Amino acid sequence: MNSPPVLHSPVDQATEWLRRRLGRAVLLAYVAALLLPEAGLWLRRPHAVSVGPAHLTLRTASLLLSLVLFSAGLQVPVRALGRVLRRPKAMVAGLALHLTIPLLVVPFVAFMLRGTPDSDGGSGLLTAMILIVAMPVAAGATVWTAKGDGDQPTMVGLVLASTLLSPLTTPLVLAALAPLLSGGYAGTLAGTSGSAQSGFTLATVVLPCAAGLLCTLMLPPSWTGSLLRAVLPSAMIGSLVLTYVNASGALGSFLAQPRPLLFAAALAVATVVCLLSFTLGRLAARLLRLEGPVASSLTLACGMNNSSASAVLITTSLPDKPHLLLPVLAYGLLQKTAANRIIARLRPVSPAVSGV
Repeated sequence: MNSPPVLHSPVDQATEWLRRRLGRAVLLAYVAALLLPEAGLWLRRPHAVSVGPAHLTLRTASLLLSLVLFSAGLQVPVRALGRVLRRPKAMVAGLALHLTIPLLVVPFVAFMLRGTPDSDGGSGLLTAMILIVAMPVAAGATVWTAKGDGDQPTMVGLVLASTLLSPLTTPLVLAALAPLLSGGYAGTLAGTSGSAQSGFTLATVVLPCAAGLLCTLMLPPSWTGSLLRAVLPSAMIGSLVLTYVNASGALGSFLAQPRPLLFAAALAVATVVCLLSFTLGRLAARLLRLEGPVASSLTLACGMNNSSASAVLITTSLPDKPHLLLPVLAYGLLQKTAANRIIARLRPVSPAVSGV
């Protein structure tokens, strides 16, 4: 049996302590965003910074997302990907499903929303869900794969491939689903698609992840370990601050002008999309007759999208529509809950337990 990793420094111990309590820390970030949104709203705004003759515009949410994805790239077991490339069926299927599931799920949800009393036929909620399902596989899915004894190389391959292809695939998915919207939201989504295509996914998603990968490939293992020990706690704290910033935009406005029906509708739509995505991924894994660990990774990849990236895209491209963040935040919590249930069901039972 493998012994637990030895924690050599107070920083390592603090990082492990925070990792074990990350779920509760996320909930505290939501509570802080609800009760004390002022700091989060200030951080959401772009800030002009002058460096000599150059004038830069800094966006806190984009910088935090880049830090989180750089850390994710730094943790990728690159050399383990060779096996996936030699047997690429699961990764190719996962990428195909990642592009196909939105085209199946979103029209179904749009049909359901047509009967609602909302004047725009639910197009606002639908816009938010489209921005979620168009994003690459969440880097955090690798954590759930490890917890559930899934196939880590397959999951890492899906995260990397979907991330590196996102400057192409994200605008395509947005353009394909835009005709489902009405009330001006189609134009809004087209503008957001232009932002994604013009550099958002490249600068904020792809390049930080690629930088982490290059460090893993080019630096000596001892240097990579030291860099990871320095970056990982910062990335975890950055992830919590990013959650707080994104939630402040939605929950702060909701507290100022309570709209319980909107909140209930956002939760319902996020639940339907999340459950359908995971279910279709599970059915596909059965049809392909994949082995248990690979099937677990494929299922998680189909349901876990980078909701942080979609929240940052909404914050930067649609600052006047903070209510669109409600279903994004709900989806972020739901996909983690669903992932926990899936790994509990698919985790192999040890002989000691099965013999009880």
